[in-house]
Amino acid sequence: MSWFRKRAWIYVLLLVLLAWWSMGKTEFEWGNFKEFGNAVTFIREQFFPARWDIFPNLIDPMLVTLAMAFLGTFIALVVALPLAFAGAKNTASHPVLYYLDRFFLSILRSIPEIVFGLIFVVVLGLGPFPAVIAILLHNIGVLGKLISELIEAADPGPQEAMKSVGSSRRLGNIFSIVPQIWPNVLSHYFYRFEVAIRTSLILGFIGGGGIGQKLFNDFNSFNYSAVTVEVLFIMLLVIIVDLFGAFVRKRVI
Repeated sequence: MSWFRKRAWIYVLLLVLLAWWSMGKTEFEWGNFKEFGNAVTFIREQFFPARWDIFPNLIDPMLVTLAMAFLGTFIALVVALPLAFAGAKNTASHPVLYYLDRFFLSILRSIPEIVFGLIFVVVLGLGPFPAVIAILLHNIGVLGKLISELIEAADPGPQEAMKSVGSSRRLGNIFSIVPQIWPNVLSHYFYRFEVAIRTSLILGFIGGGGIGQKLFNDFNSFNYSAVTVEVLFIMLLVIIVDLFGAFVRKRVI
């Protein structure tokens, strides 16, 4: 085991050097943590007491945010499923199609939602619709890759059984692989749904609507007591989606 210990020390040294280099590039200094006391004082004095009277005005922006996140991830899942089968080695109909599909998914995944949002806000105008398209395109790339990896890791036994009874390749792949991977597909979907809620907040900063735009406006107008309520309700929304996702996964599994 001496080779293992030697290799482990090399890895530790590389990680320490990488962390030291990163701290230099990001101006990370331990002395900066002394300023956190000022941040706590600022939050206590400016963000509290919260303005709970604005709650009725938050209901519609919250629903818009939820709708943007749901629609973007749901359509992305529908589109990503067939692309994932085309981008998995064990189900791709041709090697050329496999590499083209993977390349396409990589392009979508490499472009952040905020970049898509900036493009489509200019092209389509302000509002939730450009935000939905931005979330949709990025999530096609992410879910397509994740699901294709689940397909490649699926047990080949059911596929061979479907072939032995004369099933076509396409039907065999669907009925032998999808039941195996479906719980994990749902897990990935609900995680991306949560991420999309947070993403829709950022897209609201560039005119995408929803509670993100209201949060941005209140921040710019120094209405910090309203920001406190909005942040708390955003947290509550994410927690509710997480609990609902756990409930659905439990029922499926």
